[in-house]
Amino acid sequence: MAVTKIIELVGSSSQSSDDAVQQALGEARKTIRNIKAVDVVSTGLRGDNLGEWRAHVRVAFLIESVSE
Repeated sequence: MAVTKIIELVGSSSQSSDDAVQQALGEARKTIRNIKAVDVVSTGLRGDNLGEWRAHVRVAFLIESVSE
């Protein structure tokens, strides 16, 4: 039986909301294996001049069994 864990991340980009999603996913891939889904919860503009895109995402990945 597979068990999936879901974490929430916020990526940012000065380029676009899509790039902010890719930034969050890129960082997640550095430390997480078996990513199976990314759901975009919300996107928006932030900062003093509203020049920074932010993407709130949920990343789902399979939990690996550890044999002792």
